Amino acid sequence: MKSAGLSKLTKLLLIICSICLLIILFLPIWRIELDAPQYPEGLQLNIYADGLRGNVDIINGLNHYIGMKTLHNQDFIEFSVLRYIILFFVSLFVAVVLINKRSLLNIGIILFVAFGIIAMIDFWRWEYNYGHNLNPDAAIRIPGMAYQPPLIGFKQLLNFGAYSIPDIGGWIFIGVGVMLLSCFYIEFKYLKKIKSIYSIPMIAFIVMLSMSGCSTKPDAIIVGKDQCCFCKMTVSDAKFGAEIITVKGKNFKFDDMHCVLAFIKNKQIELKEIKEVYLTDFESTGHELIKATDALLIQSEKLNSPMNGNIAAIGDKGSIAKLINTYQGTSVSWNQLIK
Repeated sequence: MKSAGLSKLTKLLLIICSICLLIILFLPIWRIELDAPQYPEGLQLNIYADGLRGNVDIINGLNHYIGMKTLHNQDFIEFSVLRYIILFFVSLFVAVVLINKRSLLNIGIILFVAFGIIAMIDFWRWEYNYGHNLNPDAAIRIPGMAYQPPLIGFKQLLNFGAYSIPDIGGWIFIGVGVMLLSCFYIEFKYLKKIKSIYSIPMIAFIVMLSMSGCSTKPDAIIVGKDQCCFCKMTVSDAKFGAEIITVKGKNFKFDDMHCVLAFIKNKQIELKEIKEVYLTDFESTGHELIKATDALLIQSEKLNSPMNGNIAAIGDKGSIAKLINTYQGTSVSWNQLIK
């Protein structure tokens, strides 16, 4: 018995996928942002299907000092073939619509998912090679130090904060993947149960939610290794440490409340960009970090914090009175400090 063809909704989604992939040819797919005090406006590396754009020359100049290879489009075979791979998928999805066979749709979805996985593995390999294969005669050499940018998310590289994320073309690429999964959902599982097109946005929402979820948990503050993002001093006493995590997932570490407040008040970060602020529990032997909004704060000159902020965070409400008495301090709140 001859199998039924594709549904009209599946064909429509496949046509939309083809159009979206054509648009990607002209848009940045990925971007790496670099932030540092000497570059307050930030530096950006944009990855297109046919090459690199953005502040490539400046980044190459900086890479020279630490021994990284300079970036040139001709060194990447990916830029020679990526446009043709995208055009292949455009042709394949149009062919699926014209031939009207679910088996061909299945092949297309498998190939597209496999391509996405291989592309991310290749991107990681590229970052690893550039971050680890360093010139031993470089002007700046730190034993054991590598400069591999994050695959996705934020990573501190010396005094630069590196942030890696899909650009508009990359998000469209993910959207194409969501639509293909929706086609699979329609054709192979719940075709008879779908009564409305409104189920498709729900599928997309669930998939996007699972892909976009990122942790906002703070990293441990390491004494003698981590550097304060404001004063640039190495953290010497973690019990006064703090961290700011942005809505993008960037992590900024500090050695003193003075530095946290100065960082915010000097507009080095806008309040709307802050996801959460964590402070070290002064009484915790393991330097546990607690949310600033949940912490009880003590201010006293006798605390002698590294940068004279002289403010300690307490997680245990039962010990606040004792500590105020011990250090002859006063109680303050986080909201009071950031006003």
